[in-house]
Parts: sequence; C-alpha cells; structure tokens
Amino acid sequence: MARVRVYIACSLDGFIAAPHDDISWLEQPRPDWAPMAAGAWGAVESDAASFEDFTAHVGAMLMGRRTFDVVDRMDIEWPYGDMPILVATTRPLHDPPATVTATSGPIANLIDEALTLAGGKDVYLDGGQMIRQALDEGLVDEMTVTLHPTVLGAGHALFAGATRRHPITVTDVRRYGDGMVQLVLVPAREPVDDSPVPPDGGPADAPAEPPYGLA
Repeated sequence: MARVRVYIACSLDGFIAAPHDDISWLEQPRPDWAPMAAGAWGAVESDAASFEDFTAHVGAMLMGRRTFDVVDRMDIEWPYGDMPILVATTRPLHDPPATVTATSGPIANLIDEALTLAGGKDVYLDGGQMIRQALDEGLVDEMTVTLHPTVLGAGHALFAGATRRHPITVTDVRRYGDGMVQLVLVPAREPVDDSPVPPDGGPADAPAEPPYGLA
C-alpha cells in the first residue's frame, strides 16, 4: 500500500534551515575539535537509509513553494531526476523543470493528487509547512528525520507551528554519515472501529441508561 513519507534533516533545535533559508550548515566540514561523533557512537558504523534508498520506493513528490524556490536557486543539477513533482503554490512557477507541476488546494486534496500521480508507489512529502499541515490532518505515514548535531538558535522550523499535539513512535535509530542520528518515526493514531453495526442493532442503538438515582 502506498504511503505518505517524509525524508528530511534538521538541527538539534528543530530547524530545517537557518535564517534566510541558509542550509549550508548541513554540508560544511566540521573542525577537528568539533566532531559529530565520539565515544561509543563514534564506533558505530553508518547504517542509515540514504536519499537513493528512500526515493527508490517513491513515485511522486509533493513539496511546498518555499522548498522549491530554495532548491531552484541552488547552483546544482536538479536533484530529483525524472521524479514527478507537485509544488503547492498559488503563484506561477517560472521556467520549472519539465517534471514539475504547480497545484493548489487543501492538503488532503494535494496528497490525493500526489498519490494518484505516484501510481501505487509512495509519496515523498517535503517542506516544513506541508509536513505540519499533513501531520495535523493525520495524513503522514512515516517520517525519516536525520538530526544534525548543530544548534542554530533560529530559522525555519520543522514541527513548531503544528496546531495540535502528536504522539510519535520511534521504529528505528541509525547512524548517518559522520555521526548524524537518523530516526524513523511513525505518527501514533488511535484505532478506529470500522466494523459494521449488527443487523439487530448495537451499543449505539441501545436505550440510554437513566441518570443515577432516577431509575
């Protein structure tokens, strides 16, 4: 079954970008006096899921406009290859890659559109605002979040701004690269009883009990 999944990195204080959309801290070399890993963690081999591992199961991507603009401004080759991408925006896209289409609407509609485009494979959800909206609507199935051992102090948040509390279940912890910590997370959801009501009625059809003392 196709899933809606997140694959993203953030600082220890929960930012996916520093002020002014700066993400250079993700790739900057660390000085010798500030290694990412030491002690027992330094001896652990990297076993995290790479971007290529993740996208091997992805059929389409849904990203926010801000995320698209940040990637589009980078002086790099388009990193998503021929993956079909929907960009949630109300503004025109100027000369986007051929695989990119602008779309708009409620988050549930956007995800339905992305799932259709994915053709039975998973949907890759990217961008802080998009992730928070989908999380609030109960539409995220799994999140792979890689923690970079840096405190930024300010920037663009990953989860801060969600409209409600979300209990999260950790299903795996891995080492990524030189010592980053990759968490595989599943939003916990209360089970829903979808069983049909018996023909002769059920609890919802039973007469209400009279208030205590009035029977």
